[in-house]
Amino acid sequence: MAYLSKKAFADSQGWAPSYVSKLGKQGRLVLAPDGKSVDVDATLAMIGKTADPSKEGVAQRHERARVQRDVYGANNLAAPDMPASPEQGMAPPGGVGFGDFQAARAMRETYLALAAKAEFERLCGETVQRRPVEDAAFRAARLLRDTVLGLPKQIASDLASMSDPWEIDRFLTERLRLVLTDTTRLGNDELKKAMAAGAD
Repeated sequence: MAYLSKKAFADSQGWAPSYVSKLGKQGRLVLAPDGKSVDVDATLAMIGKTADPSKEGVAQRHERARVQRDVYGANNLAAPDMPASPEQGMAPPGGVGFGDFQAARAMRETYLALAAKAEFERLCGETVQRRPVEDAAFRAARLLRDTVLGLPKQIASDLASMSDPWEIDRFLTERLRLVLTDTTRLGNDELKKAMAAGAD
């Protein structure tokens, strides 16, 4: 391990001393146990695997433009509202400081590919929005429940006058089939509407 003063470290790298001070403020300068000297190897490793924070706003603007171009631009779609870039110099969410640049880049590429895949599947009709379909399923189940629970009141007087078990069986089967067929038709109409709304 090599330890140098901040000025000597700046001179060894061909940097201005103010840049070394800036690295210290950004938490990218690894100091020796005495707190005054710079651990050269650890600092160079830290700088090598962290991104330049002054370029963070530019990188985020480029990323948004790339998502717009690659995911939405090819299909002439409007991109959803994206949050504004954080102020330059702010720490990333979670307070973890500057992470490994390559890992962040790989994660960004992964999510960009997933967004493109989701958009492609939506355009092909393979996926729909979840909420409208869940609401339609709930309404269909409630309609079925209410219709079946309302059936006894509708047929009670007819059943009271019947005494033949075969006739009662045939009558109940016919009325249940009619109720379930109507409910299924209404539920399918509701589901088709929800899927059409969810595909938009």
